[in-house]
Amino acid sequence: MNEIQNPFEQKTGSARLANPIAILGFAIMSILFGFLLSQSQINIVFALIALPFLLIFLNKVYINPSIGMTFAYILNLVLMGITRYIPIKLGYFMDILLTIIFLAYFFQHFYKKIDWTILKDDLIYLTVIWFGYIVMEIANPEAVSIGAWFSAMRGVALYMLLIIPLVYFIYDKPKNLNTFLYIWAIISLLASVKGAMQLIIGPDPWEQKWLDEGGAVTHMLWGKLRVFSFFTDAGQFGASQAQIGVVGALLALNSTNFKLKIFWVIVSLSGFYGMAVAGTRGAMAVPAAGFFLYLFLKKNVRVISIGMIFMILAFVFFKFTKIGDSNYQINRMRSSFDTEDASLNTRLRNQMAFGAYLKSRPIGGGVGHAGNRAQKFVPYGYLANIATDSWYVMIWAECGIIGLYLHLFILFYIVGKGSYIIMFRIKDKELFGKLSALHCGTFGILGASYGNMVLGQFPTHLIVFTSMAYVFLGVKLDKQIEELKEKSNSY
Repeated sequence: MNEIQNPFEQKTGSARLANPIAILGFAIMSILFGFLLSQSQINIVFALIALPFLLIFLNKVYINPSIGMTFAYILNLVLMGITRYIPIKLGYFMDILLTIIFLAYFFQHFYKKIDWTILKDDLIYLTVIWFGYIVMEIANPEAVSIGAWFSAMRGVALYMLLIIPLVYFIYDKPKNLNTFLYIWAIISLLASVKGAMQLIIGPDPWEQKWLDEGGAVTHMLWGKLRVFSFFTDAGQFGASQAQIGVVGALLALNSTNFKLKIFWVIVSLSGFYGMAVAGTRGAMAVPAAGFFLYLFLKKNVRVISIGMIFMILAFVFFKFTKIGDSNYQINRMRSSFDTEDASLNTRLRNQMAFGAYLKSRPIGGGVGHAGNRAQKFVPYGYLANIATDSWYVMIWAECGIIGLYLHLFILFYIVGKGSYIIMFRIKDKELFGKLSALHCGTFGILGASYGNMVLGQFPTHLIVFTSMAYVFLGVKLDKQIEELKEKSNSY
C-alpha cells in the first residue's frame, strides 16, 4: 500500500518557486524572453491586438505542451517565407516559442517530480558538450562582437539544445512521431506547389521585390529562375525537398498500408521535383548519401546490390553522358560532377585562405565572425569577407580545427549509434521504416552540408535535430508500440 502523505507537508507550486535556483532560472528566462521580444521589432499596436489570442494559445500550451510542439513544427517550415510578406524579424519567434513550451512543461510539474533520468542519454550528453564549447567561444580572443556570437550560435547549437530535450520530455510517443511526419509531408507538398507556381507563373510581387533587392544575383542564372518557394533561398529549398524526397521514398517502401504507400510516393516525387527546380547542385548529395546509408541499414545483400547498381547508373548518367542537357535543371545538376567548375575552384581558393588564417588559431576566429552573415556585425573582419559556402568550412573558420573535430565526432557518433539502434534494437517493422527514413534523411543533409550551409538554417536544423531525437528514442518507441499491440490483442 502506498504511504499517505500529510497534505500539510506537501510542497505546492508556489512553495517550489521559493527555491533560489527556481527564482534565478525564471529571472533568466524572463530577461531572455523580454530581449527576444524587443529584438523581433513587433509593433506595440499589433502586440496588443494579438494579446487575447496569445493568452488563449498559452493556456492551450500550458494544458498540453505537445500542442506547442506541433505548432513549432508548422511554424518552423513556413517561418522564413512569412518574412517576405511581413516586414518584421520573425527569427526570434522560434526562440520565444520553445522557451514558452519549456516553461509550460515546468509549470505542469509543480506538483510532481520531473523525471530527469530521461535525459541520461548519449545524444543529450553530446548536445550539452557541443553547446558548452560554443559558449566557451565567447572568450575567443579573435571574437570582437557578442552580437555576432548570439545571432549565430542559435542555429549552431541553441536549437539543438532546446529541441532534443523537448522531444524527449513532451513529444516522445508514436502518435507524436506520426504527427511530425505528416506536418512535414503536407507542408513540403505545398512548398513544391508554390515552387511550381514560381517556375511556371513567375514570382509574386513580394518575391519579385526580394529578387530585385539582391536575391536575383544568386537566383537568376542565365535568365533562369532558381526556385526558392517559401524558403530562405534555393539552396535551402532544394536540400529540404531532397530530404523529404528520401524520407517519403523509404516510408513508401516500408509501409504496409496501400493508401499510405501512395501518399508517401506522392510526397517523395513532389520532394524530388522541388530539388530539381531549385537548381542547387549540393542537394544531390541528399539522395546519394541517404539511399546509400539505407542499403546498409537493411542488411540485405540483394537490396544492397540492386541499390548500388542504381547509384552507379545515376552517376554514369550525370558524369559521362549529355542526355537531357537541353533541360536547365538536368544541366545544372550535371555541373556538380564537373571538377573544372568555376564555382568549385572558387570554393577551394577560399578554403586555402581560411587554412592560412587558421593555422595559428586552433579555436577559430569566433562564432558568427565568418562569411556573409558576419558582415552585419564585423563588416571589416578578415573572415567576414570570405564566403564560407560549406557548413563544415564555416564551423572550421569560426570554431577552429578543435571545434571542427569535435563537431564531426559528434555527428559521426550520432550516425553510427543511430544506425546500430535501427539495425539491431528495433523490432517493429513500421517503426524500423520510419526511423530508417528519418536517419537516412539526416545523413543526406549532413552530406549536402559539405557543399551548402543547410544544416544550421530554417527549417532544416529543427527537422534534423528532431530526427536524431526520435532515432535515439527508438527503443522506447518500440516498447510503447509493443505495449499498444498487447493491449489491443487482449480485448
